[in-house]
Amino acid sequence: MAECMRNLKESQYSNKVVLAPMVRVGTLPMRLLALVYGADLVYCEEIIDRKILLSQRQENELLGTTDFVLSDGTVVFRTCPEEEDRLIFQIGTSDPNRALAAAKKIEDCVAGIDVNMGCPKEFSIKGGMGAALLTNPETVKKILTTLVNGLSIPVTCKIRVLPEIEDTIKLVKVIEETGVSAIAVHGRTKKERPGDANRNHYIKAVAEAVNIPVIANGGSKDITSIQDIVKFKQETGASSVMIARAAEWNCSVFRHDGPLPVTTVIKRYLNYAFKYDNQEMNTKYCILQMLSGKMTEMAEGDKCLAAKSTQDFADIWNMQAEYVDILQKRKERKAELASRQCENNMGVKRRKLENGNVYIELPVRYDKRLYSNTQTPKQTLNNWLVKERLDKAIYQTTERSDDRQFNSSVTLEGKTYSNPYWEKSKPLAEQSAALVCLIANGQGDSKVTQSSSDAEELHRKWIFILSEEEKDATKNS
Repeated sequence: MAECMRNLKESQYSNKVVLAPMVRVGTLPMRLLALVYGADLVYCEEIIDRKILLSQRQENELLGTTDFVLSDGTVVFRTCPEEEDRLIFQIGTSDPNRALAAAKKIEDCVAGIDVNMGCPKEFSIKGGMGAALLTNPETVKKILTTLVNGLSIPVTCKIRVLPEIEDTIKLVKVIEETGVSAIAVHGRTKKERPGDANRNHYIKAVAEAVNIPVIANGGSKDITSIQDIVKFKQETGASSVMIARAAEWNCSVFRHDGPLPVTTVIKRYLNYAFKYDNQEMNTKYCILQMLSGKMTEMAEGDKCLAAKSTQDFADIWNMQAEYVDILQKRKERKAELASRQCENNMGVKRRKLENGNVYIELPVRYDKRLYSNTQTPKQTLNNWLVKERLDKAIYQTTERSDDRQFNSSVTLEGKTYSNPYWEKSKPLAEQSAALVCLIANGQGDSKVTQSSSDAEELHRKWIFILSEEEKDATKNS
């Protein structure tokens, strides 16, 4: 039975064309794009085990995604059902127990786990991760064995070759003995860079030395079409081929009918970036990689360099209608979810504190981009207090010691206002507390870049809950 299961897992990595894990490129929009154009499997960018362990899993009903989010709101990893059975999660680690704990958190939303044993960057090597593992076979063995024995999904690793072919063979033999389902091999050493020749004969020697699938990587310099991918596979004797930079430049390289113009690819990419609310600077980075070498040829090149927002990219590529349509659908979905949340009395808390104050918590947070420098929630709250001749608001902030994140509350007229979120700084936390106070008191959210409909809806929800509490109190009396 165990052998049958291993064979099943290994078949997942045979005769495949794969999108490689790439820092800042292997995010959700690019992965989905690769799958649309013909990739069989896609790897996410390397994510360090500690980041996953510090994150909280959230089902994002607005986007239809599963997110792993840090306490400051940073999305560490985002995935969706469309890629679930074809997504390989690449983890950066130097510790078997920490690796397993992180992998268990995401095990049910990916098709496999890959351990990065080839990254030559200084931050990886200093932490004992990436290419540092190439010369530490005992740690390699412990990490992979722990993952193989502890997970129900396939485990693989991606390595770079060692300077001597004999040492490379010795290492992959150790890796094979751990029970992994495949090995991806980049045909350069940790000191070599893309300008250096890929050692295809090293990959071929590895393929001949082991009995599990070998995924060849590092041939992008000579790859512009599916025919080149087939040739690379034949030259290396590998079971499958992993593509990095060639896909970064033009993701349609996977198409059996030939690659498409890069402008077409960019627009398809942007559709995914719009739909899944991709981080703006990440979108910019990926587009600039696609324009690499073409900046002077295309009028959009300089505009993309100067772009600062998703709206900018919609304007540059004449995709305003698509962007507006996606935002409208998201707004409608948000209203639907808010209505459902209101009905379920979720997200709003009210209780008595030991000092007699009423504690009010609303699920809102301050986003600096939506406010002017002179119309922040704190300033708006202060102006309202002066106008109404109310006492000055008192702020109190708590710092969390393990990650130095902040949460603030503001007390006014016997009520203390706060939210459930933690921020990177004390000023951000105080702005969020002021925002809660404004909304709970029906003063809007003071945004200058969009309507206050969200604040009005949340205030209505707050009043609804208060009225329901009053009804219950009347019944009890």
